Amino acid sequence: MEERQEEGLEREENGKNGEKQHKNEAHEEHKKKNKKKDEPVEELHKEIEAKDALIKDLQDKMLYFQAEFENFKKLKAREKQETLKFGNETLLQELIPVLDNMEMALEHASHADDVKAIAEGAKLTFNQFLKVLEKSGVERLEAVGKKFDPNLHEALYQEERDDMEPDTVVSEVQKGYLLNGRVVRPSRVSVSKKPEVQ
Repeated sequence: MEERQEEGLEREENGKNGEKQHKNEAHEEHKKKNKKKDEPVEELHKEIEAKDALIKDLQDKMLYFQAEFENFKKLKAREKQETLKFGNETLLQELIPVLDNMEMALEHASHADDVKAIAEGAKLTFNQFLKVLEKSGVERLEAVGKKFDPNLHEALYQEERDDMEPDTVVSEVQKGYLLNGRVVRPSRVSVSKKPEVQ
């Protein structure tokens, strides 16, 4: 009887051990399943962390470039102001000697009786002035004898002329000027027209 009891206890023990083992195996299997389930989640968490780090890095770079761009805009605005303020400095440096010559001519004219010498001095100063303007890209429009062009000329009046084609510039009231090919001031002119037959 004792043997039976021992066998029963042994079986019971083995059953408990078997149950324990079965529970352990089930637990291990459950852990493996959960681990398999958790692996994609962990990978996603890692990817999210990597993306967050990338986003932060890009945001930092964007802020840096925004600051750089703002500094660049301020620098360009300062340069533009400087250009507007002192852009004509070279032209003025070339015009000042013309002004000096004009001043000397006026001083000389107040003491001289020689009109021809005064006219010659004025002509020299005028030519010097034109050369300074040419260096700066200014050129005079030559209009007389040319076909009237409303882009270059402003007609003040018309003259009846037999000896010219109609719409030809007869004379200039005021010279026109171009700056680097753009009209600064059109020539003010009189234009020919056919005489009216009576």
